[in-house]
Amino acid sequence: MENANQVNLPVDFFLTKLEEAKIHFERALDCKHTEFDDLYPYMIEHPQFFWYKRYVAWSELLTIVKLCDELQMEWKDKFATHQAEYVQSRVMSSTVLDYWYETNDSKEHVG
Repeated sequence: MENANQVNLPVDFFLTKLEEAKIHFERALDCKHTEFDDLYPYMIEHPQFFWYKRYVAWSELLTIVKLCDELQMEWKDKFATHQAEYVQSRVMSSTVLDYWYETNDSKEHVG
């Protein structure tokens, strides 16, 4: 690519993919059905299944965020402040798993 400014990038496409990745991670976090369940139905029987499912969704989210960063697209406004900080730290820690939904006094979950 000669100059990123000369490329006509579909910003809406990336923002849609970011939203989809966020929802995918949140569904995995909530132990709800995701595409991963369809790809590996035999894994449901294994105790480590939900860890793998969350790892895959987290990796997808980080990949989309990395592309947004490289393309200089704003992504942080799609997340609560603490969620954006978790994503920037890139580590899926117990804090991320336990406090992803934390707002002042309430919890929000994906429908």
